[in-house]
Amino acid sequence: MLALLTALVAVSALSLLIGAGSVGPTRILAFLQGSADDEVRFVMWELRAPRTLIGIVVGMALGVAGALLQAVSRNPLAEPGLLGVSAGAAFAVALALVLGASAATLRISVAQLGALAGCVCVMSVARFRGVGNDPVRLVLAGAAFSGLLGSLTSLLLLYDQRAADEIRFWVVGSLAGRRLDDLVSVLPSLMVAAAAVAVTARPLASLALGERAASGLGHRPGLIRWIVIGSVALLVGAATAIAGPIAFVGLVVPFVARALAGPDIRRTLWFCLPIGPLIVVSADIISRVVVAPSELPLGVLTALCGAPVLIAVVRARRLPML
Repeated sequence: MLALLTALVAVSALSLLIGAGSVGPTRILAFLQGSADDEVRFVMWELRAPRTLIGIVVGMALGVAGALLQAVSRNPLAEPGLLGVSAGAAFAVALALVLGASAATLRISVAQLGALAGCVCVMSVARFRGVGNDPVRLVLAGAAFSGLLGSLTSLLLLYDQRAADEIRFWVVGSLAGRRLDDLVSVLPSLMVAAAAVAVTARPLASLALGERAASGLGHRPGLIRWIVIGSVALLVGAATAIAGPIAFVGLVVPFVARALAGPDIRRTLWFCLPIGPLIVVSADIISRVVVAPSELPLGVLTALCGAPVLIAVVRARRLPML
């Protein structure tokens, strides 16, 4: 954990120093030593610092959401992007933009409702019961639902050219141009989700033993699942509202966290907190410099990096049940 936190601090510092523009590490260091440079001040504190903070929060939210989904479904392939949660949030926001919504708080609530609807629909189609769930069926249902919502979002792009540029952001996902006001607007919902996760962490660990064992220990499996699904909707909806749909982060982060922390969901959740931001901020830095002076959308880069992890999990001789 100490090594992960140290790496996160180092990557966050690099995020402030590196960018696609003309303000490089040399000018940033000179500014920190007392040089008066208004351009550097603007780039560092108005552009890169909010972007870094939002990347940290988004990484935490998506990493924890992925771990929760995998634990409650006992399925290592469960991920917000694969199960239609991110697609539901993105489509809901795109639809709200076409209908004229512009307030940040409205986008957040719409994204969270869309994430909740997407999660519930996919779980229902896959006949989610929490025991003996077929990973392939769950992923197929999520892929079909995500494809449907992606097609509907593309139709919205054709329907309203005025909002096409803003909707296109929700299709690919990016941290560029985000402000601290966007982050502040999602903090209340993130605090509610954090409280719900803290309450359900111990019962969720008991649920890994099976429904009968969890019931015997005094827990209510059905209530636990609904609280977890609501928490996932809050986390993914908030992350999607400020950064767009970012794929595979919710799959890779729990995969790495379990490799370090073991199968206990409580330890896994703690390790997801630094690993998620570390992956998202690192990917954001790479997206700035790989095609400089332009930027590669963050969602594209995370998809390129996360797809091999999904293939590795699927090609395992025995697909584990969590």
